[in-house]
Amino acid sequence: MALRGLVGILFLLLLSWLCSERRRDVNWRLVIVGVGLQFFLALLLLKLPAFKDVFLMLNRLTLALEEATAAGTSVVFGFLGGADLPYVEHLAGGSFILAFRALPIVLVISALSALLFYWRFLPLLVKSCSVLLEKSLQIGGAVGIAAAANVFVGMVEAPLLVKPYLSKMSRGELFILMVCGMSTIAGTVLVLYASILRETLPGALGHILTASIISAPAAIVVAALMVPHQGEITVGREIVKSEARGAMDAITTGTIDGIKLLLNIVGMLIVLIALVSFCNQLLGLLPEFSGAPLTLQRLLGMVTAPVVWLLGVPWDEAFVAGGLLGTKTIINEFVAYLQLAAIPMEQLGERSRLIMVYAMCGFANFGSLGIMIGGLGAMAPERRDEIVSLGMKSILAGVIATCMTGAVVGLIY
Repeated sequence: MALRGLVGILFLLLLSWLCSERRRDVNWRLVIVGVGLQFFLALLLLKLPAFKDVFLMLNRLTLALEEATAAGTSVVFGFLGGADLPYVEHLAGGSFILAFRALPIVLVISALSALLFYWRFLPLLVKSCSVLLEKSLQIGGAVGIAAAANVFVGMVEAPLLVKPYLSKMSRGELFILMVCGMSTIAGTVLVLYASILRETLPGALGHILTASIISAPAAIVVAALMVPHQGEITVGREIVKSEARGAMDAITTGTIDGIKLLLNIVGMLIVLIALVSFCNQLLGLLPEFSGAPLTLQRLLGMVTAPVVWLLGVPWDEAFVAGGLLGTKTIINEFVAYLQLAAIPMEQLGERSRLIMVYAMCGFANFGSLGIMIGGLGAMAPERRDEIVSLGMKSILAGVIATCMTGAVVGLIY
């Protein structure tokens, strides 16, 4: 079993390298250190729970921002935005409406990051982190800050923290930023997913947070293999000055920018999910396979069955687990976790469930691609074509990174 997990990790690294734009330019030191860091973090968080408490404290800061956002959305949107429900919720998460609950935090983060840039706090933080990251993983401070932030906030909120540096990043650094967003989840949905899984996975909240943390170095490794960095790193040592004329001006400008960002995200999200649904309807015209209509997620599930077997899932459970991974990639991890919670124990054992919880804990799906293109494209319009060209590759890289996390957990448990 252990040998299979190691083979699985090597296979995923090989697949990333085969998909590389420039195989000869790969920074193998970064790859080795990054994989080692993933194992180190996994051992600390899974075997020494005291370290997990530190990250839970950081996550409480994220939850405080979400509560603050909910205070505003509750006034504006009522129970749709998080106020008390006028009815009884029979399905966990049934009242969670993305547009009114999760996405408005983009406005708050946008305004807050603009204010922190005006106060020169964020530039100094980026400058400080650049020294540590340059020596350890050889990545710049701007990328490092966004990568670390992705553990707690979403794929758009994290880049907002380093928005002034986006135009200076190399193609490889931009891709690291995108893959980190695809390979982790935001605190916005952490409690939601934990509530869905609490009946089938003891300590679900800690496991999901751990998954997001240890997927970050895996994302950096996979991104560095697929799109190696060229040129000088964006160290972030130069202090970027805000153009705001005061604190209130910074908040106002940040909010206005956030509104444009939010509209871009909503538009792209609707279109990409609609296109996936349209493709599934076309596939539904074909003859049924194994008593059920063909869909993109079912097709991907068949392809990924050998992959989840390499992660440590027994072969007789691999097609069920592969179907979950297909659902997570084509639709989203929310639906996949709902399906996981409903699968009988005889179809998917306890160890397989744990591996799949970690392997599916990321935003790599077509809906998220819409969010990322809309968000990053609005923040760095001059890089929009490059962001679009890296989009599909970022989904693949995100899936590979979370699968590496699943394999690591399978080895440790």
